[in-house]
Amino acid sequence: MDQYRERTRHREMKAIEQHIRESVKPRAELSTIIMNKIGEEEMSSITRSRGSKARPGIFKKTAIAATIAGVLGAGILGAGFVSPAMADTLKKIPGIGILYQGTTPQSLELARSQGMLSQPGLSVTHNGVTLKLTDLLYDGTRLSFQLEHEGGLDFSGGTIGQLIEPPAVLADGQQIKFTSGAFGDIPYQDHAYLAELSGDLNLPNEFTLTVEAKVKQMNETFTFTAPVKIMDTALTVTPNITKTEGAFSYTVQQLKVTPVSTRLVLNSQGEVPQSAEQSGEFHASMMYYELVDDQGNSIDPNRYGFYDSKPETEYYLNELYPPFANTPKTITIKPYTLTVKSDDFTIAGQKKDSNGNILPGRGNLGKRTYLKNLETTITLQP
Repeated sequence: MDQYRERTRHREMKAIEQHIRESVKPRAELSTIIMNKIGEEEMSSITRSRGSKARPGIFKKTAIAATIAGVLGAGILGAGFVSPAMADTLKKIPGIGILYQGTTPQSLELARSQGMLSQPGLSVTHNGVTLKLTDLLYDGTRLSFQLEHEGGLDFSGGTIGQLIEPPAVLADGQQIKFTSGAFGDIPYQDHAYLAELSGDLNLPNEFTLTVEAKVKQMNETFTFTAPVKIMDTALTVTPNITKTEGAFSYTVQQLKVTPVSTRLVLNSQGEVPQSAEQSGEFHASMMYYELVDDQGNSIDPNRYGFYDSKPETEYYLNELYPPFANTPKTITIKPYTLTVKSDDFTIAGQKKDSNGNILPGRGNLGKRTYLKNLETTITLQP
């Protein structure tokens, strides 16, 4: 009976995936449908957007249930799974919100001194509705900002993410191009909206940012203009190192470290190696990459995706990670796979509650199979 229920749920998720592809509904409405379906209504309408180069992906229940920042293609914003107490604590620290999850007060103070972090405090009002541009972050690798609402909007049980359309974002009057990003609600902040542009941003260190936001059922555009100027202090290496095992290989194109983020850019080719456990009714997932500094501190990507298909033979990854507490001298890339059941694409090793639901948390991503021969260490500073 449990196997029948699992297969039924799998078919239901496949139907949702098809609905996403065919639907013309706004992203926020689709997100609500999905959240209601999988029983994660508390996450509200959090959506992810990708630029023109990206390929559409799909949602999978285990990714949302199991991770802090789980995404599948259109997935879940990285701020998703924090406790109300932690969210309340972060909101009380000036300049630190869910927008800057994964950072420390020290790294944010450094980011502020380098112009990466600001609080514009800009306010625009139309017909009694006020939006404010409260927080702005740009570190050369991602651009994030927060809008807050004050008065004049009737949510009627909805959220601000359902009322604000994904804003137009411009640099010096030109639309900013990006290959991945996120637009949506901030959990536990009913009147706050977060936008994040990341992935292949090509912006100068100094520009004028323009944000054009529209509220549904209103004709006016809420326009905010703010100067952006950062010091180019990021540590960037382009090692072009290739590691190979069997038919699989990956090449590290770039590793970039700032006070508020870490970025890894690489491409891979070939079939991923399979362990003895990843045979028969199981197979290996796509390759994931853990980063470890010279002090032994490890970090995972801000967004972590599972896909209900066998891995492809070519990937281009441009992944954003949290910052390290201190600037590393070296970073070791530790590739690993997960073990996936082939009939329903569940992840082996994930812990479940008494009702069979996968327990949330970054510590419950499933058992990792590390590939020691594929590890490589990159020097950032002497």
